[in-house]
Amino acid sequence: MEYDAKVINRVKRIEGQVRGLISMMEEGKDCREVVPQMTAVRNAIDRTAAVVVSKNLEQCIREEKDNGQNAEQLIQEAVNMLVKSR
Repeated sequence: MEYDAKVINRVKRIEGQVRGLISMMEEGKDCREVVPQMTAVRNAIDRTAAVVVSKNLEQCIREEKDNGQNAEQLIQEAVNMLVKSR
């Protein structure tokens, strides 16, 4: 699968959030400041994973249709991936 610039930029933003989180921890920030940042990082990763799975699923379904095959198994695999990621 090819990852477009938008997805790569999402991951780079997450990287920046993680660096910010590390800085906060190194500075000894209170957990009331650190935990929301951790939640933001986790949510950003979850959203990015969903984007990657949906793009991949869309591509696979198109290929399956072009080959005259049923895409039901691919859809189930994608749903399982998303469920496991939570």
